[in-house]
Amino acid sequence: MKIVLAIDGSDFSKVAVKELAKMTLPIDSEVHVINVYEHPEMSSPELIATTGSLQSYYLEFIANAQKIGEKIVSEALTVLKEKNSALTITTSVVSGLPKKEILDKAASFDADLIVVGSQGQGAFSRLLLGSVSQYLATHAKCSVMIVKEKDEK
Repeated sequence: MKIVLAIDGSDFSKVAVKELAKMTLPIDSEVHVINVYEHPEMSSPELIATTGSLQSYYLEFIANAQKIGEKIVSEALTVLKEKNSALTITTSVVSGLPKKEILDKAASFDADLIVVGSQGQGAFSRLLLGSVSQYLATHAKCSVMIVKEKDEK
């Protein structure tokens, strides 16, 4: 079984990691953990070339986003390996539109399942862009598991 686990570091994605770790998977299962960060677009090469401080900010933003993404996938890797050391796990941290990048990864990985949390970071961007999990559920060519956090009583 091939699984794409898409995470963003939110509490909802941490629940998705834990739920996947609890699942009994076939012995030859492969998991690809992906973190997608969005970054501000630099609209023209001339702007980058002429505004050094803007270019510096942009490069610092990218470096920090990459570093945070690597920490997020590393933590997920640790949780998954603790529960199932036989899993083959690969990771990636990429920039782009989460909806598109997750679907592209699922297609290139030939995934049987995509696992995501029910909500990600940023209510405002969710309002503007729509829910990533909802988009995946309606557009993915494989099954999608949307994990919700259970209310503690």
